[in-house]
Amino acid sequence: MEFKDDRTPEQHETHTDLVIALDTFMSGWGGARNGKSYCAWACHPYHTEAVLQWVQGRSEMRNVKVVDSDHRPRGYNEKWGHYHIYVVGENHPAVLSLKETSAG
Repeated sequence: MEFKDDRTPEQHETHTDLVIALDTFMSGWGGARNGKSYCAWACHPYHTEAVLQWVQGRSEMRNVKVVDSDHRPRGYNEKWGHYHIYVVGENHPAVLSLKETSAG
């Protein structure tokens, strides 16, 4: 099992929403050998909708939803799974597209 959370202690306080998904491409091999690979993007609440749409637009992502920052995927087995939490920063594609929409 592999679990990685890229957030700093400060980001645990500011990036309180997780957009989580089952990654069908990464499931079954590597850190998720014989299991499922989950990923989540930790974001500020004002970026949540843009990040949700960005993840939903990725063909390899399934069961996309917004959860709180302490969530663990249902059915997640620590012996046979992978779970990685990424941090959404100001240069993330979803945030950049949100800025472009606001500016235009």
